Amino acid sequence: MPDKNLKIESEIGKLRKVLIHRPGKELERIVPDSLKELLFEDIPWLKRMQEEHDDFAKILTQRGAEVLYVEELLKDILKTTAVRENLVHEVIDQNPSSGNYIDGFLNEYLLSLDSDALGDALIAGVLQKELGHMERHLVLTDYMKGPEPYAFYLNPVPNLYFMRDPAVAIHDGMCISAMATRTRKRESQYMAAIYEHHPLFATCENKTFYQDTNFFSVEGGDVLILSPTVVALGCSERTQVQGVEELAKNLFKADLGIEKVLAVKIPSNRAFMHLDTVFTMVDYDKFIVYPGILDQVETIIMTSGKEGQIHYQRIDTLQGALKSVLGLPAINLIQSGGGNPVAAAREQWNDSTNTLAIAPGVIVAYARNERSNEVLTQNGIEVIGIEASELVRGRGGPRCMTMPLYRDQF
Repeated sequence: MPDKNLKIESEIGKLRKVLIHRPGKELERIVPDSLKELLFEDIPWLKRMQEEHDDFAKILTQRGAEVLYVEELLKDILKTTAVRENLVHEVIDQNPSSGNYIDGFLNEYLLSLDSDALGDALIAGVLQKELGHMERHLVLTDYMKGPEPYAFYLNPVPNLYFMRDPAVAIHDGMCISAMATRTRKRESQYMAAIYEHHPLFATCENKTFYQDTNFFSVEGGDVLILSPTVVALGCSERTQVQGVEELAKNLFKADLGIEKVLAVKIPSNRAFMHLDTVFTMVDYDKFIVYPGILDQVETIIMTSGKEGQIHYQRIDTLQGALKSVLGLPAINLIQSGGGNPVAAAREQWNDSTNTLAIAPGVIVAYARNERSNEVLTQNGIEVIGIEASELVRGRGGPRCMTMPLYRDQF
């Protein structure tokens, strides 16, 4: 294992250290009425989801990666009194619960828990009935919401198993995401606290290129580190153009050796939530892409100019832009679904293009996307298929489920 805990200079270098979240009780607190709010398409079956996730983690370990769990890191930092008090205060301060009166009881309840139980509560949420034992005066919200068995004072965060989004490692620092939806904002709060306080990241000195408190949204699924000198940033349903420009400026100023940022605008569409839902890197010069977006993307190459200004160069095609920023004579855009528009659309909905490279030319993908995996194999890519009948219900694939912390140079 490497001495350092943070070094990401590519999408395809051999994966050595990765952060994930094992789906837990928060998924069992999704009810039909909350599906839209919690960004799910269907009610998941937790037991099967955990089995699929455990198999995924086992493959990562077998292929040489140290697997860390975000829930364990969160519980570690909650053992420190000042950290737990500050984090609980921040969570409640931004929690649309029931006003200051209830917030006081919620604060008291959370701080009465030990670090393990508190970590579970911050992820799984707090039901109103869990505060039923506390002596207090009832207020209007108790009468209005009290009869509902699944009413929350603190909502669960069921999307946390998509660890790619709340933060992303870039070189030896971190971009803490400013999440686009209220449902997911606590995820980046947790990552910010872990990054600042956990001993695992002590040598990083809290080096950050973006903050969860920034005004414009940026999410990790829109950040692809193509090489030590090139980063691609998606402008999408979840990442605003202004956020892309702000992050690009910060990366140029950070003296990381990043010379070019490729901005890729994709359609603002639930089916194309992030750049990595339609496009991922699988080898030095190979990418899998959903063909349905190729005539809709816009690509702008950004470079640093004098006095903090940015220079912009529009390139007509995604393929041309990739050739330019990577300095390669040719780029192979492998079309998902084998180029069949019906198969491509069906498999893209099940995350055929959201693949995780664990080494150059070696990827993990959902086994159900047979046409896409077949064409990848035909193009010389080793595809490790995993089962995902339940994992897929949250609309994310193997790349979405992982936050790489360390990769070898490629």
